[in-house]
Amino acid sequence: MNKLQTKMLLVGLGALTLLPSAWAENWNQKTTFTFSGPVEIPGQILPAGTYVFKLADSSSNRNIVQVFNKDQNHILGTFLAIPDYRLRASEKGIIRFEERPAGSPQAIKAWFSPHRNFGHEFVYPKARALELAKANNTPVPSMPAELTADTIKPDVTIKGPEVVALYMAYLKAEEPGGQEVDLAEAFAPSAAPESTPRAALPSKLPSTATSVPLVGLIGLLALGTAATLRVAAARVK
Repeated sequence: MNKLQTKMLLVGLGALTLLPSAWAENWNQKTTFTFSGPVEIPGQILPAGTYVFKLADSSSNRNIVQVFNKDQNHILGTFLAIPDYRLRASEKGIIRFEERPAGSPQAIKAWFSPHRNFGHEFVYPKARALELAKANNTPVPSMPAELTADTIKPDVTIKGPEVVALYMAYLKAEEPGGQEVDLAEAFAPSAAPESTPRAALPSKLPSTATSVPLVGLIGLLALGTAATLRVAAARVK
């Protein structure tokens, strides 16, 4: 095997090694944000700093969000979200903030990972959701206070479709006028502003990218590596 063949083999094997990592980040939508000041996520205030947002490893629901510290060795919070939509995807991750009273940290409304139209609008505890709804004059998804301790805390893991369905069944929306309504009523497409239309609430978050091209690429790399090894073996003989 000459030097060129050796380099080709190493490149092919290296690409195969990196692909699982790229697939994982596409699956969990990992996005890193650096905040210059404190921000609010459901249940707590994050000091200024760098944080990693991911979707939890759950095949039953693609709207369970986890926030990690910069080194990803500590979960700061796990909480529920509902699908959100923006007309144009961005090359970078996007955070939408809620309006808030003067002097209080900005409250995160939704998170969008790069190159995706569909994002995740955070569900706040009922009392806080009502405050944000009044401040922004728009409905805010909410959960009962008694569920907050179970979902919005570090190092919690929400597993199983039955458990997720149970949590999702209790989610409502707080209206600016103080009424509590069903999510479908508050976030139906007709109720959204024309500039920021919302999709109906699907059981599984639609994705702007599929794994089909990735599977094809893995196959091509595997074939290329096999061909290189076959040629090398023939020349050795």
